[in-house]
Order: sequence, then structure tokens, then C-alpha cells
Amino acid sequence: MKQIISNFAKKNSRELTTAIALLLVIMVFSLMSPRYFVYDNLVDIVQQGVVNAFLAMGITVAILTAGIDLSIGSTMAVVLVTCAELSANGVNVFVTILVGLLVGTVIGIINGFLITKMKLQPFIATLGMMEALRGVAYVISGGSPVLNVSTEFRTIFQFQVFRGVRMGMVYMLLLAIIYEIILRRTRTGVYIYAIGSNEEATKLSGININKYKMIAYILCGIGAALAGMVTMARLGTGEPSAGQGYETMAIAAAAIGGTSLAGGKGSMAGTVLGAFTLSALKIGLIVIGMDTFYQYIAIGLIILLATYIENIQAFVVGIFHKLFGKRSITTGQPPVSES
Repeated sequence: MKQIISNFAKKNSRELTTAIALLLVIMVFSLMSPRYFVYDNLVDIVQQGVVNAFLAMGITVAILTAGIDLSIGSTMAVVLVTCAELSANGVNVFVTILVGLLVGTVIGIINGFLITKMKLQPFIATLGMMEALRGVAYVISGGSPVLNVSTEFRTIFQFQVFRGVRMGMVYMLLLAIIYEIILRRTRTGVYIYAIGSNEEATKLSGININKYKMIAYILCGIGAALAGMVTMARLGTGEPSAGQGYETMAIAAAAIGGTSLAGGKGSMAGTVLGAFTLSALKIGLIVIGMDTFYQYIAIGLIILLATYIENIQAFVVGIFHKLFGKRSITTGQPPVSES
């Protein structure tokens, strides 16, 4: 039993570290304010973390390939106003959801095309898409919020399962499970990790890296699409300015959860815990009456700290391998030729 626990702790060290950090945040703010550790506030922490978790899970997949997607906030806005327009005009709710997922998928394909075929750097490609898609959101909505979202659409995402626990949270957990299965139990996941760990070696192994990068950005677009639909259901409107700056929060959540910003390392469990840790921190600052502007300082410092921890770990592991002659295994599975 001790060996099993030890192996589990070693295999999931970053996730466990993030979980401990989340508990510490909750503990500290609970001591600072009796209003913090109450059921309704804890549910609100989860509720506030859901949208960021959707975005963070998507961007985690992109980061695993040593890429990035700065357009997720704008993708979220485009899906949000598109679905709001359809819903307000009486389109069937399931058709509306399907169109929203399709829009997210198409944007992911465009990002993947720019990166793989046009050979643009992920940062530049998605930065350009971020601005272009924000403009698209304003064009679709005419620059004004889209009103009259149907009750049926809102119910699908906002139905209360149990005392504040809504369907959006359930869908977020389902997506986390699906993405984790894809990454850990399928060949696609193995190749995504391998590309982020060593793209050149993966390419020489006969892997079609462009194909799997494209899949990564499609998964990222789907996460952003779901974030947009959950936000629309919560607000009851389609706001074209929605999602501005959310890409920073998503990157922070992924980094806190143990995703290496250099690629090749990360998990959905860690990312979701990272999103909730950020949510717990933000709400804690509000509860104790601290200016919310400090959130931006905290998030920036967290990203820097998380990246620095990765650098320290990489340095220590490198020294260990030199001393003991061990080879670094980053994905747990070697690339396998598609032939």
C-alpha cells in the first residue's frame, strides 16, 4: 500500500501540489474572514472557475505541443454572440449548441492552418486571430449586446443539480475526463506530448506533427466554444466584449496546475485545480475587501513563479541525469511511427 501511495504521489506530484495550494488559499482566507468558508461562497468559487477551466483545458492542449493560443477569449466571444443571435431568433437549442461547437472547431482549424501550413509562430498567429475574431464578434452583434436568449438554452447550462451546483460544472468535469482520456489513453495524446517534448525527434519518428498540432488547436477551440456558451447561459445575453483578457487567466491556470509552458508536460486535473485556485484567490481578495486590481499583479507573479519552478525542476533533473546516467522520459511513452 505504501508503495502504491508513493508511486501515485511521484506520478501526480504537480497535481497534488496544486491541490495543497488550493487548500492553503481556502484556509488562509477562511482565517481572515468568517464569510469565506461557507457553502454558498465555496460553490461560488467553483461557479466562477468553470469558464476559466473550459478555456484553460483548451489552452493546455495547445501548450502541450509547445504552442499557445491567445485567441481563446475572442473565440469565446464569437461563439457567444453567434449562439445568442441564433437563440434570439428561435433556432432550435441543440442546433444552436452544435453551431457553437462547429464555430469553435473551425477557428481551431484556422489557427492550426496558420501555424502548420503558413509556418507562423503560434504567438503571432493567434495574436492576429485574437484581434480579427474580436472584430468579427462586434460585426455579428452590431456592436451591441444580443438580448432575448431563450430560456431553453439557459436551462441546459444553468439547470441546478444541487444547491448551486449547475450543469455547466458537470459539463466542465465531463470535458476534463474526455480530454484526459484523449491525452493519456490514445495515440493522439501520446503524439501531442511527444511533439511538445521534442518536435524534431517526433518528426523523424515518422509522425505527422502537423496533423496532431491541428487536433490540439481544434480541442482548444472547442474548450473556448463551451466557455462562451456557458457564459451566455449565465448572463442571458451575448456580449461581444466578453472574454477580454481571459487568455491570461487560462495560461495562469494551466501554469499553476503544472503545465510546462515549454510544452510536453501537463494534465487536465492539474489545470482544473489551477483554475479553481485562481478563483479561490480572486474571491478571497474580494471577501477581505482588497482592491480587485491586485488580482492582475497576483496573476502575473503566479505565471512567473510557475515558470520559474519549471526551470528549477528542469535544472535539477538535468544534474541528476548527468550524475546517474539516466535518460529523460517526459511523456512516459516513446513516439511510435504511424506507418
